[in-house]
Amino acid sequence: MMTVEEYAIDVNRSIDVILGKCKELGFNISNKDDVLSEEQVIDLDNADYESYEEEELEDKAEEIVSNMKSTFDTIKVQKLKKKSELVSASDFKDKKKEMYKHKEKLISNAPNKEDNKIVYKEGMTLSMLANELNENPINLIKKFMSLGVMANLNSTVSFDDAELVVIDYNKELKKEETMDAANFEKLEINDSKEDLLPRPPVVTIMGHVDHGKTSLLDAIRKTSVVSGEAGGITQHIGAYQVEKNGKKITFIDTPGHAAFTEMRARGAAITDVVIIIVAADDGVMPQTKEAIDHAKAAKVPIIVAVNKIDKPDANVEKVLTEMTEAGLTPESWGGDTTFVKISAKTGEGIDELLETIILTAEMQELKANPNRYAMGTVIEAKLDKNVGGVVTLLIQNGTLRLGDPIVVGTSFGKVRTLKNDLGMDLVEALPSTPVEVTGINEIPSAGDKFMAFETEKQAKQIADTRKEKAKQKQNMNTNSLTLDDLFSKIESGVKEINIVLKADVKGSEEAVKNALEKIDVKGVKTNVIRSGTGTITESDVVLANASSAIVIGFNVRPSSKTKELAKEYNVDIRLHNIIYKVVEELEQAMKGMLDPEYEEKVLGEAEVRKLFKFSKVGIIAGSYVTDGIIKANSKARLLRDGVVVYDGSINSVQREKDSVKEVKQGFECGITLVDYSDIKEGDVIESYEMVEIKR
Repeated sequence: MMTVEEYAIDVNRSIDVILGKCKELGFNISNKDDVLSEEQVIDLDNADYESYEEEELEDKAEEIVSNMKSTFDTIKVQKLKKKSELVSASDFKDKKKEMYKHKEKLISNAPNKEDNKIVYKEGMTLSMLANELNENPINLIKKFMSLGVMANLNSTVSFDDAELVVIDYNKELKKEETMDAANFEKLEINDSKEDLLPRPPVVTIMGHVDHGKTSLLDAIRKTSVVSGEAGGITQHIGAYQVEKNGKKITFIDTPGHAAFTEMRARGAAITDVVIIIVAADDGVMPQTKEAIDHAKAAKVPIIVAVNKIDKPDANVEKVLTEMTEAGLTPESWGGDTTFVKISAKTGEGIDELLETIILTAEMQELKANPNRYAMGTVIEAKLDKNVGGVVTLLIQNGTLRLGDPIVVGTSFGKVRTLKNDLGMDLVEALPSTPVEVTGINEIPSAGDKFMAFETEKQAKQIADTRKEKAKQKQNMNTNSLTLDDLFSKIESGVKEINIVLKADVKGSEEAVKNALEKIDVKGVKTNVIRSGTGTITESDVVLANASSAIVIGFNVRPSSKTKELAKEYNVDIRLHNIIYKVVEELEQAMKGMLDPEYEEKVLGEAEVRKLFKFSKVGIIAGSYVTDGIIKANSKARLLRDGVVVYDGSINSVQREKDSVKEVKQGFECGITLVDYSDIKEGDVIESYEMVEIKR
């Protein structure tokens, strides 16, 4: 004897089928645990199941599929819903489908001829341009001549000149880098006006350590979050979104003193408004000045928050005076910078500060297109042992959705989870929203750019391409500017050269700064974005990197650590001690007339073994070449006990009675020097030449 369940397993049929057949045969059996007699087992063995099972399957098929779908949808919904963010799986599916239906696709790497765009590639020749335009090159030569440009088929044409010619053909010239999806930092985004919708402002708070940046952020969040939601603030993701009068504001929490300028430079580049916080009892400090420099370099509106006004020793007037000296004059004093007096401790002035931010943002008319693939910047990234890489992103354009394939820096992945700053699960996130995502295959760096793509395959290809390009650049920052490429930058349309200036004393700083700001070459001016006294610091290099600036040091030198950082970022540091030389070098670089640089190359050495005197030629040094080669007519030094006693040129080199061009190591020769005869046995003659360094 056995139970229904045991029999079903034994004959490899479902319990429901066995129970159904038992009912059909008139057995008093109703559940899987009922025991079958030997006679009942024999009857079941001999029963016909085929027609019964077909009928049973037909009846159950729809129910099974329905149950599977229901189970799948339930799992999906459980992942998506949290608190008030309850979204059914079908709603999410329909919503996502609808959004993608209207979403703009990315421009392909090779634009179609029909779209009236011609791609300008670096080093493009006239014949290449003619081919792109499908035009006779002779006609193009004539057009360039009419612009005053003499060019032949193989001449390289500048972007500006080519742009003027292309207009005649009712076409538009675009730089290759702005058409390449793999270079999405510079990808040209063309959103039509009707697609653009208002977006919240992104605000960065900067200032000296201990002046109340963290306290201010906490105070802002407390005033904007209703009491019932206070418990929802469970995590720190480096960015917060608050609401005031029905309008949202996004705050980026840049790192404090420890990470100093690195993230600040990046933070200021992604922000719409900078709040510089100054303690009323402390005044303007070194890091306050750094914050001002970064905000000015980013060319964004600045609001000054004078904090700690509740303190007994608060001196607001002192702060206003010092900030004016630092270049930010209050509106109440006739300037254009808004100052708001606050106390992060008591909450005084916080509402006024938020209203000022909203007003400033409204004047900027900040807009973005939510109907495109999301793009933006990494705020921070960390490794979580449970879920892997967790990345905080700021969406700057488009909408990021759950499941979107995404490229972050040189990494790629699929958005597995999407949370806001309150830890709530989201289905999608709009422009200016800070979100925390998982699903990226590597940990990116703060400041890396990201972009969502249509398919995982496309995202992986883009990430691989970017990784390869990153290897080729060897971590060199392409934004960096050097004197060597200054002329080509000016030719491509740059109208302002940024300078970071450091000098030994205040008098020198002012004199050099004034001289630099008077430079005007081809309508291109210099802009000193930071000047100060003292050595060149790492902060100066980071600012130069973020602002594409050249660092000029006058009577100061950088430390070895600063030099290494400058090399890593490819930041050009120029050191001088004469003012007119600073100006001269910059002007020549801007004109493309920089003097060539040379370095010394030692060719070889010869030891003087014996001296021969001849009335016609003077002293001939019988020598043995100990290293390299000795060249006739090359530059030469005469060393005596390691000290240079002569620096001039070799007049002639002889082997036996014949004059030769050079003598190699291991051979003897006779050497005469130009205008020098005080040679002694044991002296060493060093042959060298000056080689031009390619710029």
